[in-house]
Parts: sequence; structure tokens; C-alpha cells
Amino acid sequence: MFNKIILMGRIANDLELKTTPQGLSVCLFRIAVERSYQKTGEERKADFFNVVAWRQTAEFVTRYFAKGRMILVEGELQTRQYTDKNGNPATWYEIVAGSVSFTGERTERKDYQQPPPGYPEPPARFANSSAQAAPTNAESSSAFDTADAFANADDDGYPF
Repeated sequence: MFNKIILMGRIANDLELKTTPQGLSVCLFRIAVERSYQKTGEERKADFFNVVAWRQTAEFVTRYFAKGRMILVEGELQTRQYTDKNGNPATWYEIVAGSVSFTGERTERKDYQQPPPGYPEPPARFANSSAQAAPTNAESSSAFDTADAFANADDDGYPF
């Protein structure tokens, strides 16, 4: 089975980082994605999508993005069943963000902060950076360091 969605659009609401009772960071937001076609004489239309970002991705979104900024979201589509205020069954659709990326849009933010370890640089220096969950210590310390391996390579050029 495969469930993958990639959307690029503008953030449609103010961002707020919240914390669950279990201590997890979460950010809920909507993005407006313009449709690729437009009828002659009509205004361009957009579709709005609900997005939820968790943990480091949520922290990254609230730190480097704002309402109106362009964002690329890569994740999975999820549905939840609930009962609306009139007692009718309803379905909620949302994208659970696995990663978010800058789109190359240039903006200057006065509240810029240095990114913590594991985050890419902000868009002013690297326009196509992307953010995923920060690597764990086990992931960040590679068992195979290419620089050291090639320094010890034999004459055949292979590090092993």
C-alpha cells in the first residue's frame, strides 16, 4: 500500500505551536493550493488542505514560516470519523506532514533565530532546504564515515 501526498501552497492561518498532555509538539495549519487550470474570465481558484505537523517538524514550521508564506508539504493523507454538532457522522481529512520544505521564496523575517542542531539553514542562505524530524544520535553518528574511509583506501580506490 502507498499513501503519499505532496502539496505546495501558501499558509492560510496564523501558526501556533501547541503541546499535547504527553509533551509532544504539534502545529495545525491550512495551506491554500491554487488550481492549475483557470476558465477564461474567472479568477484563479484554490483548494484548502488541513495539515498537522508533529515534534521537530512542528517546531520548524512555527519557527521559520508564517501566514502567507509558501511551503511545500510532503506527508500522508489521513481521515478521522467524528460526529458533528447536529449529531451527523462526518469525516475529517488532513495531511500528516512527514517533511516540509522552503520553496525558494525570498522574505526577510525580523524574528529570525539560529536553527537548532539537526535543522537545515533558513531560506535566506539555502532556498531549497527541507526539514524532517531531526536525526537521533544513532542516526547522526554514521558507522561509515566516507572521509575517513577514503583516507584509508587502498590503491584500487575502494574504502574496504
